[in-house]
Amino acid sequence: MAAAHAEHLEHHGPPTPHYSSRITPGVLGMFLFIASEIMLFGSFFTAYFFIRVVNGVQWPTPPYHLPVYVALLNTCILVTSSFTVHWALQSIKRGNVWGLRAGLLLTFLMGLTFLITQVIEYARIGFNTSDGAFPTIFFCLTGLHGAHVFVGLSILLFMTIRAFRGHFSAEHHHGVEIGGIYWHFVDVMWIVVYLTVYIL
Repeated sequence: MAAAHAEHLEHHGPPTPHYSSRITPGVLGMFLFIASEIMLFGSFFTAYFFIRVVNGVQWPTPPYHLPVYVALLNTCILVTSSFTVHWALQSIKRGNVWGLRAGLLLTFLMGLTFLITQVIEYARIGFNTSDGAFPTIFFCLTGLHGAHVFVGLSILLFMTIRAFRGHFSAEHHHGVEIGGIYWHFVDVMWIVVYLTVYIL
């Protein structure tokens, strides 16, 4: 009784949290955040299919054309960046700091190239949101993804700066893992946007 009473007196505040041995709280939080982002994209895809299927709007609406080959090049760049960020994570897990730095830097540069190419595409595409439902949905879907690429680039920039300052190691690399998960989400979502908007 006395020992139990003494233990009760020593413990103050909420009980000690118990974490899963399979997934860290940070990674779980990122997965939950990505789930909410998928729902956001889902609402825009719903509007897209409503316009195309229910209203029967021709896609793209004549006389407008979509730069399919430029988008394909951008897709290849973004998919390649998924491999480089994965390389960066695997490198730091093995204690290879230079592989981490090179992988993150390449990923950042490819993501930046993707975003700049998309901005140039917007400037030369020949239509805007006031030209009907097709341009509106096009800019909404691709622009929403572009905003996520910008956020991903911001995360990658901080990750790269931290990598060059030696903040990551084989034992402490959660920042690289969580940022990499977000970047993979951005890449996968672009593939869905590309197939839906440019191919179907």
